[in-house]
Amino acid sequence: MKAAYIEETGPPEVIQVGEIPTPEPGEGQVLVKVGTAALNPIDTYIRNGANYWELPKPFVTGSDLAGTIEKVGPGANRYQVGQRVWGSNQGLVGRQGTFAEYAVVDEHWLYATPDNVSDDAAAACALTGVTAHLGLGADNAALKSGETIFVHGGSGGVGSMVVQMAKAMGATVLATAGSEEKAKLCRELGADHVFNYKTQNVAEEVLKVCPDGVNVIWETIREPDFDFLVSIAAERCRMVLMAGRDARPEFPVGPFYVKGCSLHGFVMFKVSPAEMDVCGQEISRWLSEGKLKPQIGKVFPLSEAAAAHKLQEDNTLRQAGTLAGKILIKP
Repeated sequence: MKAAYIEETGPPEVIQVGEIPTPEPGEGQVLVKVGTAALNPIDTYIRNGANYWELPKPFVTGSDLAGTIEKVGPGANRYQVGQRVWGSNQGLVGRQGTFAEYAVVDEHWLYATPDNVSDDAAAACALTGVTAHLGLGADNAALKSGETIFVHGGSGGVGSMVVQMAKAMGATVLATAGSEEKAKLCRELGADHVFNYKTQNVAEEVLKVCPDGVNVIWETIREPDFDFLVSIAAERCRMVLMAGRDARPEFPVGPFYVKGCSLHGFVMFKVSPAEMDVCGQEISRWLSEGKLKPQIGKVFPLSEAAAAHKLQEDNTLRQAGTLAGKILIKP
């Protein structure tokens, strides 16, 4: 099969595209013919060598996929050949990735794709959607209908999912964006109030809308400004972090605990299959009902996987501002 893979970690240029053996599904696994894969920042970190685990060689990059069951391994009984599925959590903890014509996946990491949902849409909502769902759920933000949530970076991959899910859950959504185009997108996704962090004093604007502060804060920025975040927090505000693995920001301990705030961090690849299954089922339902609209920024053929990684890094690490939405790969 054709695949985008690496033999050693490094910059995007280490990615090779060529023929490698098509994998065979083992116990509890299925072989998926990949219709669409999606790129996430974590895929670029792993390619660059930021790993907690040993990588197989050659290592196929990519976490997300949507496609069709091609073959069912022994003991796998959840899906049938020909059934459409989507999933994430590949390319992690030693598993092979999804930038290939085929991928072997443990069936408990897959979810049925509704008939009215495309592979592109399902792949674009995979890791970002699961991340948003986990962060908003009972173990983290525990967002409730009628509450207010501030999404710092509402047009990004995860941020756009948080905006839509929070709205579907009955919350009032406040979001930031860096341009009028991205602010317009946030509004289209359901944000009730959008602030341009380049031209407005966001803290002042948030407190005009919510004088007592917001109930939940979702931070997508790699280097959080906690003085700012605490200033817009309501009593018992729950803050969710999802970025900044190497960040070491100053932290206003006193104002934070006086307000009774709580801070929540998590990584989706440490979550159990049962927990992720709850996310997958609801994401599929929301996609089918039109409550989730995936934001697709750029589509690359498999042969241009290195260029896709470079575009992601330019925006994640260098704040190029040239991407709004997910990068998809078409095998």
